[in-house]
Amino acid sequence: MFIELEQDNLPEVVKENNLVIVQYGAGWCGNCRLVKPKFKRMATENEDALFVYADAEKFVESRKLAEVPNLPTFAIFKDGVNVGQVTASKIEAVKELYNEVTRI
Repeated sequence: MFIELEQDNLPEVVKENNLVIVQYGAGWCGNCRLVKPKFKRMATENEDALFVYADAEKFVESRKLAEVPNLPTFAIFKDGVNVGQVTASKIEAVKELYNEVTRI
């Protein structure tokens, strides 16, 4: 499933779900806009996880859950803990991280 945060509540979302993959982006970020549809498609292919888009500029508390040096940054939370992240504009990097984390 895919959701886009409407409020700064990512800490609650992460706490309530076993496996959460977050795309941190921003409206002005071209690479974020390009990868977002691929991220949404990835959500339909992996129903065991919740895929979340979080605007890193609007939602400061949500951004604090990961180190976000550049956009887009993707972070994976398992049982409420950040277990991996990658800053990349290629969905392949996200898939690789996802596969690595779900093998744990």
